[in-house]
Amino acid sequence: MKISDVKKLHSKKYRTQFGHYLIEGEHLVLELAKAAQQQASLANATLYVTDNYQQWAEALGSGFLIVTVTEKQMAQISQTETPQGIAACVPIPSAQKARNDRLAATTPSEKAIYLHQVQDPGNLGTILRTLAWFGNFRLLLSDNSVDPYNPKVVRASMGAIFHIPLELGVELSDLSERYTRFAYLDLQGDVISHPSFGDYPCYLFGNEARGVPKDALSGFDAKPYTIAGAGKIDSLNLASAVNICTYQLSIK
Repeated sequence: MKISDVKKLHSKKYRTQFGHYLIEGEHLVLELAKAAQQQASLANATLYVTDNYQQWAEALGSGFLIVTVTEKQMAQISQTETPQGIAACVPIPSAQKARNDRLAATTPSEKAIYLHQVQDPGNLGTILRTLAWFGNFRLLLSDNSVDPYNPKVVRASMGAIFHIPLELGVELSDLSERYTRFAYLDLQGDVISHPSFGDYPCYLFGNEARGVPKDALSGFDAKPYTIAGAGKIDSLNLASAVNICTYQLSIK
């Protein structure tokens, strides 16, 4: 991909058009190399490096195509004020791959986290990082959610985006074809420490401001739960709520 095209990947329009997204910095590239050992599609990434990172990139032994660029070109590619000198153009998994991954899910204990119209890139990146930490989770995103390949999401995920099964454009109304029972958060629900909280295959979380649309749940076998607190405020940050719930699920 030409440098003039790589810098266009800052825009969702061109990420969709080219089927690639951009990452920057040592940590993300190291996580990419680790994930590429298990996911063949990621091995098709291209590294863009300045001279001072040439040997570092070659020492990875990843098999990535390495393209050396000038400091000026790296500044054009980068979205940070002080670029480290290493970036990568990463293939976006196809919808077919997402379907294949879903069908290939091998552990019946895998839990699905469904996010309905999440908007904040920091929230989504943090959630990805948490799911990767605990493991055995799949992330489903509805339409009208923030693009998970947005640079802010990718940075906040700290590389977790390479390790979590991720499906985009999943309609809330279609979930009942895949799962029979659901749990969601509501102030009037049972506490998440209740033993039954771990019995669901899919957990629903709504938009930061509006939550899960209750009218859409009328045809679902969906049970409300709540995160016990001191009652000083009436809500938690979305990422915090998902993090607490996934921790609770991990200790059952």
